[in-house]
Amino acid sequence: MTEPVSPFTYPSATQTVLAQRARIIKAIRCFFDNAGFLEVETPIRIPAPIPEAHIDIQTSDGWALQPSPELCMKRLLAAGHKKIYQICRCFRKGERGRRHVPEMTLLEWYAAGYTYLDLMAQCEDLIGFMAEKMGLGDQLVFQGHTVNLTPPWDRLTVDAAFQQFSGMSAEAALDQDCFDEEMGLVIEPRLGLQRPVFLYDYPIRCGSLARASRKSPGVAERFELYMAGMELCNAFSELVDPVEQRHRFEAANQIREASGKPVFPLPERFLADLAHMPEAAGNALGLDRLVMLLCNAPSIDDVIAFFPESL
Repeated sequence: MTEPVSPFTYPSATQTVLAQRARIIKAIRCFFDNAGFLEVETPIRIPAPIPEAHIDIQTSDGWALQPSPELCMKRLLAAGHKKIYQICRCFRKGERGRRHVPEMTLLEWYAAGYTYLDLMAQCEDLIGFMAEKMGLGDQLVFQGHTVNLTPPWDRLTVDAAFQQFSGMSAEAALDQDCFDEEMGLVIEPRLGLQRPVFLYDYPIRCGSLARASRKSPGVAERFELYMAGMELCNAFSELVDPVEQRHRFEAANQIREASGKPVFPLPERFLADLAHMPEAAGNALGLDRLVMLLCNAPSIDDVIAFFPESL
């Protein structure tokens, strides 16, 4: 017997918020078009995703629904494109919460010749541009926190954050298998409450596709941006060594296999093209979370047209 459908309720975000979301997406395109970036589209369904030890993949007829457009976008860099961006749907199995949905929208961009330091400055410009377009000026109010957007924003190394908030080094947290727990429960809620902060120089074990630092041994040129206690993006200077990248992918698959998780084949076409990719940097920014911040919305459900349970 078919269960009766409940009376109509608005699926998720209000008309006002969806109109604001549309303005934000339009402004993003304006920012990157003005900066000389080419908007691209790449396949959502791919045969071999990035092997990530702790990210589970949604499958579709034996292939993967992309967790990120990273592989295809880097192949475009290898083919000669210099500055590209994309707004697309991405999928993470089992991710659901106040700031997570299994089908999300990412803004991802790459630039040849950039490093993660260049992307920090570009993030400042992008968020400042967005705040201006939304009429927010140089301050953003999110869930009781007033965040000053005046650049330059704060920079904090991952190890310094662990020492300050957890009383241990980042490497010690990894060795004790509590890195993610400490980061999520202890450190992240304290970041970017008054000014945005770039958390940078992750241990090399936490940068599977990032270039090792040329200045600080043992860390990767990776950063995450935090505003009002919320992670907004993940960026790094790209690893362009196919031999080292293969080694890291194989290590991730070994962890997945040991944990009883499905293992996908390696993305061989990507690894072949990586030998032709120039030095570059890339950034993946959660567009849904950006809309949350700019609209002062407490839940990701408040900024998307339909949340999973409403379908």
